[in-house]
Amino acid sequence: MGDAKKAAEYGLDALLKAGADKAQCLLTMSQKHEMNVDSGALSLLRTTFDTQVNLTAIKDGRRGQSRVNKSDPEAIDGAATEALAIAASSEPDEANDIAEYQPPKEFSAGSESPDLDKMHFRMKELIAMTKESYPKISLWQAILEFTLERNYFLNSNGVEFVSTEGVYRYSIVFSARDGDKVSSFNYSGFSARDLDKPVLECGTIATLFGQLEEQVTTTPLSGKFVGDVILTPDCVGDALAFLMASISDSALISGTSIYKDSLDRQVASPLLTIHSKPVSEEICDGYFFTSDGFEAQNSTIVDRGVLKSMLLSLYGSKKTGRPRAVNQGQAWVIEPGQTPLEDVVKSVERGILLTRFSGGRPSENGDFSGVAKNSYLIEDGQIKYPISESMISGNFADMLMNITAISRERANFGFSVIPWIKASGVTVSGK
Repeated sequence: MGDAKKAAEYGLDALLKAGADKAQCLLTMSQKHEMNVDSGALSLLRTTFDTQVNLTAIKDGRRGQSRVNKSDPEAIDGAATEALAIAASSEPDEANDIAEYQPPKEFSAGSESPDLDKMHFRMKELIAMTKESYPKISLWQAILEFTLERNYFLNSNGVEFVSTEGVYRYSIVFSARDGDKVSSFNYSGFSARDLDKPVLECGTIATLFGQLEEQVTTTPLSGKFVGDVILTPDCVGDALAFLMASISDSALISGTSIYKDSLDRQVASPLLTIHSKPVSEEICDGYFFTSDGFEAQNSTIVDRGVLKSMLLSLYGSKKTGRPRAVNQGQAWVIEPGQTPLEDVVKSVERGILLTRFSGGRPSENGDFSGVAKNSYLIEDGQIKYPISESMISGNFADMLMNITAISRERANFGFSVIPWIKASGVTVSGK
């Protein structure tokens, strides 16, 4: 730790010696221990080390940034010179700034070393439990990694943050086969502080495995209808991504956001409350400080449908004259509803259970179109059958306003906690 901190201090000093008026240095050191399953068999165990030094210089209102993956003085000196050169060639902007002084602070969470024996046990267990309980499932790839990350952030205003975080992360890609019939692939993942639970009891893995075994046989939809959609926890992020992008720097600075004048106004159904909780006990894979050097705090972004916070960085705040956000988003925790998932399904006259969405970037007003994958037709309150890939279209802003139910159940991914969400007014197009 001492050598890393000295390297970060050296980086800050190198920027100032090179001529920066204001400077910041973020040094990140990570150790990753990784186990892989490929094609249903354990295939890899490796440990990797990485160092990143990110330097930011502001001179005469001009900003320059550089990065180097070494922490020796010669490499840092070169990166500092590069940052100043980039600043000299950029346009001056009075919004360029660094975080003001905050008391030095150290943060820590999770273990500092992996339990390699338990990692091996959980991966072998995943293979065995999959063969026993989900014999049609083919594990294309499953990755279990433990990452220990140490961050050292310093700036010339006296900000000094140190964080140490250890977390296990899973990512799994899979399909199903029954004789000659093969399903579409699917994927998911989650994070955890420990390995106390089998993989199939975490996130939505077991649910997706069960669904995919059914999806080796799909039925094409015919015709076109406007109905309901139940977004599964794996799919809710597609709708939230539009909202979050629209209340962040780029859209607000350019003035293209449809929510630019919506603070303290209704932007979603009163059923929807969204928190960003990077330092909550509910989130094991969050962050302690923002990339521009402020201690992160939990916040409420949408409270019963009312927009309560924009996601502006220090730069975005100065550029727009609006308050800076107390975090940088993500780490979503959505409040559960009062309705059991079973009853949410029963309330659908005609619609789909949307498990995976593949589509391009939505328009600035939220219009979207794409393909519903690994999804189901719902009619008269019953999930009927898996459907072949079908087109769906609508508007994300309207979808948020048209939420009619949120499930009591939620899926905890470690990096977010998400329920099932039902919304009306989505167009579904079959063949």
